[in-house]
Amino acid sequence: MKHFITTSDYSAEALDELIDRAIRMKALKEKPSLQGKNLILLFFNPSLRTRTSFEFAMQQLGGNVVTLNTGGDTWKLENREGVVMDGEAAEHNKDAARVLGRYADAIGIRVFAKGESWKIDREDPVLGSFVKYAGVPVVNMESSLYHPNQALGDIMTIKERFGKDIRDVPITISWANHPNPLPMAVANSILLASCHFGMDVRLVRPEGYDLDEMVMERASSLAKQSKGSIRVTDSIEEGYRGSKVIYAKSWGSIRFYGDKKKEREYRKNLSGWIVDDKKLALTDDAVFMHCLPVRRNVVVTDSVLDSKNSIVYDEAENRLHVQKAVLCHLLEG
Repeated sequence: MKHFITTSDYSAEALDELIDRAIRMKALKEKPSLQGKNLILLFFNPSLRTRTSFEFAMQQLGGNVVTLNTGGDTWKLENREGVVMDGEAAEHNKDAARVLGRYADAIGIRVFAKGESWKIDREDPVLGSFVKYAGVPVVNMESSLYHPNQALGDIMTIKERFGKDIRDVPITISWANHPNPLPMAVANSILLASCHFGMDVRLVRPEGYDLDEMVMERASSLAKQSKGSIRVTDSIEEGYRGSKVIYAKSWGSIRFYGDKKKEREYRKNLSGWIVDDKKLALTDDAVFMHCLPVRRNVVVTDSVLDSKNSIVYDEAENRLHVQKAVLCHLLEG
């Protein structure tokens, strides 16, 4: 059964086909139909772009969509296997997944890392339970590890700027300041996708903010296959100099995982990790990207975010189109 959990499950050629189709649909050169198909979107966490773009994607394709928020629309769900359910949760994921799978042709799941144990979160237990029990294709709308639709929209946006072949285009994935430790899913996904397409990838982060070893090993493997490159540095100047794309994102430290107070203390010395005009001047007139939402003048200055180099709104718009392509890929035929 086809699912869309991470872009690294697909070949670069298959991802290119999805992006090419998204570009055709954006230009209204292709108008596929998913009439009679049903999509359920299940949100364990808040959303603005993901919910809106998925709902409109399915509606514009002629299909039906139902959105549920576990914070109020459903019973409180339990994920752990074999647990005695004598607490707050009234329904187990395996039962919810099996029922929703009887109603829908596909299910989208958005569930962030809990931020308590990286050993547990890195297994993506909630997403995994729906893949195991739903019996229909599952679309990852952001999990503990991955945000594949964001990454696909990001690559589409980069291709619109630099052409179909983006091999060797320098991209800087830069950690950025933020008051709170955030999930690693976006950073993981743009890293994997840019390595997948053979880009010249620079991962810039302060000491203590390495990404998971499993993700880094996969990124290195993809870069080797695609004849791209990847380097990791804590030097902003080294990572930014000559780059064509600056992709800013904050994420939490595995070192401090589960101890937000300790990490917030550590972050007090990292306020200089903001994308500003001085850093952008190091680049080769780079475009600025961010998945949004973004904290202005903390992650990036107004002068950069509102500049001609900023393509964050193109990026957000392209989520609609790549998600149409993904839904057609999963549900046609």
